[in-house]
Amino acid sequence: MTQSSQNIEVRHIRPNKGLVSLQLGALWSYRELIYFFVLRDLKVTYRQTILGASIAILRPVSSMILFSVIFGTFAGIPSDGIPYPVFSFSALVPWSFFMVGVNRVIGSITGNAGLINKVYFPRLVLPMAALFSGLVDFLLAFGILLGIMVYFEYYPTMNVIFLPLFFMLICITALGMGLWFAVLSVQFRDVNHFIGSFLQILMYISPIVYPLSLVPAFWQFLYMINPVTTIIMGFRWALLGTDLPDLAPASISVCLAFALLISGAYYFKYMEKTFADLV
Repeated sequence: MTQSSQNIEVRHIRPNKGLVSLQLGALWSYRELIYFFVLRDLKVTYRQTILGASIAILRPVSSMILFSVIFGTFAGIPSDGIPYPVFSFSALVPWSFFMVGVNRVIGSITGNAGLINKVYFPRLVLPMAALFSGLVDFLLAFGILLGIMVYFEYYPTMNVIFLPLFFMLICITALGMGLWFAVLSVQFRDVNHFIGSFLQILMYISPIVYPLSLVPAFWQFLYMINPVTTIIMGFRWALLGTDLPDLAPASISVCLAFALLISGAYYFKYMEKTFADLV
């Protein structure tokens, strides 16, 4: 046997048996592939664009201006004593990352049908790369948020050290929800028509354009177990020093986010053997 033949790596690919395994070890082995998929998505996103990377901040900035005029000026919605542009944009930055992340995770399977049909790799690599490809957009929008805060003479509080925890909660919630919808959209193509309306409803039942104080006390507990509510209020608490979400409903919302991720990952792994036939 020659030296070259001894160095050949042999990998055996076998179907899952019994309970579905997430195969996290294999996912870690392919961590560099996640990086290359993220890099590829960034190049595709900003290639042949007039505005380049600045297009990433147009959606939250334009929404902030629109909300400030309609809700802050015309409707006179309170903003807990915070200038309305700061109040709304501090929620739009995490919300935009969440919304775009969910949509990218959903499209990660159908958008990579050629790879799925030809090359082996852990399929969970695709939705994870799709989510993390929005990190550049988030950082750009976050920089604009800091600039707006300085303009209105609002500065981050010491609570800002907890901001990464709420960012992790965004990733967990967006990935979990995206995995469920990604599988469903492969099985049932009409699910895509529902997703946009669902995200729009989710936006308006989250404290983005109005404070939690406007929600009737009777509904506040149910309202606050929405993980997006905990994310938005957590971001405002960390940056602006507003009230922290109540511990009981916030804990429930965090548990729901983890349950969404774990169940979505197992459902994704269980159904991934059908992707090549359906995409």
